[in-house]
Amino acid sequence: MRVFVFEYITGGGMLDSPMPPSLAEEGDMMLMSLLSDLLEINGIELFVTRDARLGRLDLPVECHLLRGMEDFTAAWVNCLEQADAVWPIAPEFSNVLLHISETVVNQGKLLLNSPPSAVETTASKSMTSKCLRQQGISVVPTYRFEEGVPDHFGSWVLKPDDGVGCQGIRVCHDRDELFQQLRIMPVGGDYVAQPFIHGTPTSINMLVSNGKALVMSVNHQRIAMTDTGFMLLGCVVNGQLTDKTRFRNLGKAVAAAIPDLWGIIGVDIIDTKEGLQVLEVNPRLTTSYVGLKESTGVNPAALVFDLLQDKQLLVEDMLNASVVDVNLEFAGAA
Repeated sequence: MRVFVFEYITGGGMLDSPMPPSLAEEGDMMLMSLLSDLLEINGIELFVTRDARLGRLDLPVECHLLRGMEDFTAAWVNCLEQADAVWPIAPEFSNVLLHISETVVNQGKLLLNSPPSAVETTASKSMTSKCLRQQGISVVPTYRFEEGVPDHFGSWVLKPDDGVGCQGIRVCHDRDELFQQLRIMPVGGDYVAQPFIHGTPTSINMLVSNGKALVMSVNHQRIAMTDTGFMLLGCVVNGQLTDKTRFRNLGKAVAAAIPDLWGIIGVDIIDTKEGLQVLEVNPRLTTSYVGLKESTGVNPAALVFDLLQDKQLLVEDMLNASVVDVNLEFAGAA
């Protein structure tokens, strides 16, 4: 099987703009981890597109170097034609992941990721919140401004509805500041408001299919608060294992609530005194994937190929795993 692995940041998505070193480093970490895992699977040929500013990869994969947007367009068409399957690692903002997923499906290629329907739902924080809340899942309240923002005695978080990670977030001390910040945000954006929730930032990695889930890791997220927002410094894979049954049950509930999710996904959660609250669902690989195989001793990419053969999800003993630190501070994030 010929597999086209497309990591958006390093694979040409920023050819027409300066590339922040932190984003390139984080993208490369995920790309290298996924490629290394795929190389362990017999019968797979791999190829990637690559921003020429980053140089070739030191791995036995076919690498299409890109120096401009014309190169990107030609390489994308060529790679898609050659591929039997495509595994994208791309952000949800501006419908990037949705567009890629739709293109892959429309070309009749195998998409090794959640289908466009699931991407469309989870790319929107407000749609995700509504979907999960309707199924009785505790979520961080998410308000669209045109639908009204209630009074809240505390801080607020202003963020793009289709934002990724900590990008574009503003922390506001009260409701008045929330609306002040909204007025100065870039025109044309779609923003939501969430009350600032006190708790421990966590996430889970899951393998999902047909509404069922195998929770592979529960991760502690190392997030620093800045003057106006947040910054992800890294994560500790399987570093949050206290009362892991809670996380396992929540993961299963999320998969059941959005049954078209497929493959490896991430769920961001706030662990509060009142219980777990879902912050967002990522229908793709997240940074914590980097430490997943080392932590669990199982090749997660191979599990995805098992799903293609309708193999049963593994028994749930993967949370009895080692702790692995994925550090982003050296990449310039801090």
